[in-house]
Amino acid sequence: MASLINSAPKVTVFLFFLSCFSHFFLIPNWVSAQNSPVFACDVDKNPALGQFGFCNTSSETAVRVADLVKRLTLEEKIGWLVDGASAVSRLGIPKYEWWSEALHGVSYVGPGTHFSSVVPGATSFPQVILTAASFNASLFEAIGKVVSTEARAMYNVGLAGLTYWSPNVNIFRDPRWGRGQETPGEDPLLSSKYASGYVRGLQQSDDGNPDRLKVAACCKHYTAYDLDNWKGVDRLHFNAVVTKQDMDDTFQPPFKSCVIDGNVASVMCSYNQVNGIPACADPDLLSGTVRGQWKLNGYIVSDCDSVDVFYNNQHYTKTPEEAAAKAILAGLDLNCGNFLGQHTEAAVKGGLVDESAVDNAVSNNFATMMRLGFFDGNPSKAIYGKLGPKDVCTQEHQELAREAARQGIVLLKNSKGSLPLSPTAIKTLAVIGPNANVTKTMIGNYEGTPCKYTTPLQGLTALAATTYVPGCSNVACGTAQIDEAKKAAAAADATVLVVGIDQSVEAEGRDRIDIRLPGQQPLLITEVAKASKGNVILVVMSGGGFDISFAKNDDKITSILWVGYPGEAGGAAIADVIFGSYNPSGRLPMTWYPESYVDKVPMTNMNMRPDPASGYPGRTYRFYTGETVYTFGDGLSYTQFNHHLVRAPKSVFVPLQEGHSCLSSKCKSVDAVDESCKNLAFDIHLRVKNVGNISGSHTVFLFSSPPSVHNSPQKHLLGFEKVFVTTKAEALVRFNVDVCKDLSIVDELGNRKVAMGNHVLQVGSLKHSLNVRI
Repeated sequence: MASLINSAPKVTVFLFFLSCFSHFFLIPNWVSAQNSPVFACDVDKNPALGQFGFCNTSSETAVRVADLVKRLTLEEKIGWLVDGASAVSRLGIPKYEWWSEALHGVSYVGPGTHFSSVVPGATSFPQVILTAASFNASLFEAIGKVVSTEARAMYNVGLAGLTYWSPNVNIFRDPRWGRGQETPGEDPLLSSKYASGYVRGLQQSDDGNPDRLKVAACCKHYTAYDLDNWKGVDRLHFNAVVTKQDMDDTFQPPFKSCVIDGNVASVMCSYNQVNGIPACADPDLLSGTVRGQWKLNGYIVSDCDSVDVFYNNQHYTKTPEEAAAKAILAGLDLNCGNFLGQHTEAAVKGGLVDESAVDNAVSNNFATMMRLGFFDGNPSKAIYGKLGPKDVCTQEHQELAREAARQGIVLLKNSKGSLPLSPTAIKTLAVIGPNANVTKTMIGNYEGTPCKYTTPLQGLTALAATTYVPGCSNVACGTAQIDEAKKAAAAADATVLVVGIDQSVEAEGRDRIDIRLPGQQPLLITEVAKASKGNVILVVMSGGGFDISFAKNDDKITSILWVGYPGEAGGAAIADVIFGSYNPSGRLPMTWYPESYVDKVPMTNMNMRPDPASGYPGRTYRFYTGETVYTFGDGLSYTQFNHHLVRAPKSVFVPLQEGHSCLSSKCKSVDAVDESCKNLAFDIHLRVKNVGNISGSHTVFLFSSPPSVHNSPQKHLLGFEKVFVTTKAEALVRFNVDVCKDLSIVDELGNRKVAMGNHVLQVGSLKHSLNVRI
């Protein structure tokens, strides 16, 4: 929606990848021997396979799929309804494992991918929440390209599959959610841009053929899934009660963008129920919306054992055969797990589901594999056939991991004269805290074995003489070693405290109860700050936010950085920012609330909008009415930027058809329908000037505060653009605003509406009134 008219920090790295994810953490499986890729139609070894229509690469995909399905028995079809798909040896089809993960790099989670002496590791990018903080759409896609290249390279030596169950595009609705780290944050627009960008990076084939897939991505977990295990309520039993309005303006947009804008090859349905119906058994959500309205070109997969869960845990059906039938009839194509493998045949024979429905499901699965080239014979002859171990963990890929971390790191506080530190002035640096010398913590969850690690301590030690004191034995910090830490801080020219949490506190299956730093971490921070001789830089490593009001308001703590889980090169990126070789430009992709928020708001309340009658304050910057510690979009730079509005209309007229009721009576909104929306757009031009003394990148946010109708958001993001501006120079940024798509709101019934009246457009401190009229 936005475009740049001068140089921006666009990322141009070749490659691409696909993914989707699930549960169960697996220990890395090490494979000693180099193997060949798994593929069907190996006519070199068995020329007789050339007679089969499904092996004919010159035919259309649909023709090939139909030829294959008609040759299969019911039992053979059912073997391709589960992630561990069965071989059909008589047709030259090997077994295939669908479940691989690539959330922020090729992962060892899932049985489809392994590391070995041939490929001992893959590039591990920052956890998604930090990459999202870059607000750089070109970066999202560039990372996807690298991940898919490494995935293809590993596939070629028999270490990985072609189908990746990533990204996670759920909305980070509540700060306590253990999986918020995997998401692009709380905003539907940012999540949508991330989803479509990363998916394109993973999937787009370098030969320009839109029907071919480099790897197959998967957007999950559909839908309204953002609770794992909180105070005895778990995801396997939770019924998310969601209004139509919240569903369509908050929870669904990232999935819609995945399918429509990203052309994703798969959507994964979630464990939870949505308004009383299991997501994987809801025909309105699956066949009605994903495949019907959005026109998914691919397959719908269950989260692992979701069908088993809605039978055995949620007791949604009386028999397993009914559960299998309901899932298939709802539009499920593939079962992660083996429930459909065990119960579909009996469901067909019992008349609960026709074999034609099974045909439809396996056809969607086979069509995806056709687009991946699985049925095209030996992949060594194809476009990615020459990729191999040499293309994994390249210097270019590892540098992109460091650059991604740099772009995401958020400077939340910076007293005058604090950061950046001078490498020449700082002779000694105290490095303190439970996350100061961590490795695996930096790569979060759904991780793979990285190329290598650079810890924060290692990154800082490369630039200054350091004294290291852990301060706590782990992030729980039951007893802090205060005295030793104070001694180090008192003797050093500056102190860097690296605190926060890890997967022992926030993770899949583990939601937080409070949003304070654990144990004695606050005491350690405060006491060290008191004792410190020089500036104190607090570095918070985490997925979710905290109430760190005590540190924000402590004058002895001169700077605060949030670094997410910054990936394999996180320590180097942190040092780059602290010592000023990189000017921070990240912005928070989620709100940091005070502790009082979690006392008032149960995680189980899915309502986004506030309820004054009950005192419910609402959720996220779009609706939350209370105080914040830091809010969505917060982030500082080492320089200052000014905005100047160059061009923007003062009014926009929405055309209505003759006889429309709103022509004769006053309407507070009109439907955002085709006849009113065609060519209804305008441009906003802004000049951004770097008025400071350091060059740097700047994220330009365009927000709108719509008229107060239909419980509309207090403000919402229309677009964002990242620009690089040298000192004293200017950049011109243009936003193209589609009135019906960007300015519209969702009414109480879930319908898109354009509100009549005054919309206040905001860029930084600039405000511009736009009157939308009939």
